[in-house]
Amino acid sequence: MQEFLLSNKNEMIATAITFCLLLILKFVTDKTIRKIGRISDIVEARTLLITKYASMLLTLVGIGVISFIWGVNFREVGLVFSSVFAVIGVALFASWSILSNITAGAILFFSFPFKIGDRVKILDKDIESEEPFLIEDIRAFHVSLRKSNGELLVYPNNLMMQKAVTLIYSSEDTPDGSEET
Repeated sequence: MQEFLLSNKNEMIATAITFCLLLILKFVTDKTIRKIGRISDIVEARTLLITKYASMLLTLVGIGVISFIWGVNFREVGLVFSSVFAVIGVALFASWSILSNITAGAILFFSFPFKIGDRVKILDKDIESEEPFLIEDIRAFHVSLRKSNGELLVYPNNLMMQKAVTLIYSSEDTPDGSEET
């Protein structure tokens, strides 16, 4: 054990530094995302979802950096990963819309001009209704929109970014911030 510690001292120090940097980055990223969510008045559940995505990304980066530090033979690992990614690629190609909705959900978190409680009109030829919808919820894959008659429309995030959306009524327009009925 002592021989292992002495022969891999530099790798262990670099790994410890990497872990510390990843923890600091995670803390700063979480704090930044929460601050953006608070400033933008975004629902806590959406903020937690984006925080989870950022943590997964940092974890993958950390695994890559640590494997580079320890000198993993990338040719052998590359063969395994290329096989795995080929299978995953075929599976994801079949469900590309899921990935586009998740990506659109993350983009909408940071730049969506509408909030829960706003009334919007979506200019889409496939939506037959001309009446505005109330934004009830914004999730990772879809936005829940409700008509005044109670009908619920679950609209994919990627279409929310592709179609023209008009703000009819903002929930911030009332003095008490309550929703219009």
